[in-house]
Amino acid sequence: MKKSFYLFLLSSILFLSCQKQYSQNTNTVSPDVFASKIEKTAKPQILDVRTAEEFNAEHLANAKNIDWLGTEFDTKSATLDKNKDVYVYCRSGARSKKACARLKELGFTSIYELDGGFVKWSTEGHASTKE
Repeated sequence: MKKSFYLFLLSSILFLSCQKQYSQNTNTVSPDVFASKIEKTAKPQILDVRTAEEFNAEHLANAKNIDWLGTEFDTKSATLDKNKDVYVYCRSGARSKKACARLKELGFTSIYELDGGFVKWSTEGHASTKE
């Protein structure tokens, strides 16, 4: 009985520590905070993980498009500086969550995810670039 309890306790600690580590590297922030952080960062690494079609229609200024659904996400992400903040967004937040988790696995140390994605960004009146 004691052995089962200790095994459960150890498993729980390991699980919770992994969850905490994710939250330390990835910060989901509102469009206002996202915009403020980008403005205060010299040469910010802004990553749009939508498709090329979505990106070409409209995107954040100075964003780099690396399609999460494409086949070259890891390769193209390797061109970014892992030790600098990276700002990630998609349309509504589903793809950016997955992309942030992958960036963490690839060794990125500080990741900011736009809560609500580009939809919320636009709804709240923040600027974007139309091509």
